[in-house]
Amino acid sequence: MRSNAAQYDLIAPGSLDAVLEVLASSTERYTPIAGGTELMVAFGAGHLQPRKLISLWGLEELRFIEATSDAVIIGAASTFTDIRRHAVIEREFPLLAQAAGWTGGIANQNRATLGGNIVNASPAADSPPALLVYNAAATLVSARGERTMPYREFHLSYKKTALAPDELLHSITLLRNMDGYKHYIRKVGTRNAQAISKTALAAVARVNKDIIEDIRIAAASLREVPTRLATAEQALLNKSVTTEAIAQARAALIAEAKPIDDIRSTASYRANVASNLLEEFLRTL
Repeated sequence: MRSNAAQYDLIAPGSLDAVLEVLASSTERYTPIAGGTELMVAFGAGHLQPRKLISLWGLEELRFIEATSDAVIIGAASTFTDIRRHAVIEREFPLLAQAAGWTGGIANQNRATLGGNIVNASPAADSPPALLVYNAAATLVSARGERTMPYREFHLSYKKTALAPDELLHSITLLRNMDGYKHYIRKVGTRNAQAISKTALAAVARVNKDIIEDIRIAAASLREVPTRLATAEQALLNKSVTTEAIAQARAALIAEAKPIDDIRSTASYRANVASNLLEEFLRTL
């Protein structure tokens, strides 16, 4: 049953400072809404619980992509269309550009924002695995000021993040230090497009004289939050890519994975397919 719009209150203060002031001073909890591709699904199904909404759509302070000499800073209200069309992101951070290109259809990509995809905190979200392997940093803002933290510390538990009630995700920063890395991302779903992932794996690695000097592996739908697979990484670091090393890495991934059975897939399927994806990546090295 569809929600009744008359039961909801949506305000649009028009500037970032005004939004932060409302979040800081209001006695009622306002839920931010940007592109609305997550919240409006819940609204259409009659499941949207927050009754007070505050719009972030159209705020120039949050919709920007800035490329400096050493970093790319992506505003939280940047859409996936903005991201997949950005030349520097496409060239230097191809995993994020690819994830942006498979997030729903074109209409969704025109509305859905990077910040919304992150803050919605779904373990199956498309962008987090790429952000995790790129060692992204998240900047949070409030009327009290701003703080920056490693993105891998942002997700605390299922649907719970490090955001305080009066904070917004302002931007994501990616350091431009990926020269010499091999990049990999693969999403497994019911369809090739417009499907929530059963599982997804992103990875980057730098190899020197057949030795893995650095490797980062991250997955969606393998734990209660998007996660780096540290045990699998350690099983491969400073080793050659041998059949034995691949087998050890596969076992390490399966051991640290904690997927669930749900309507889209089974825990066993998710863990085993993710280990297959890891092997697929390793054999490209």
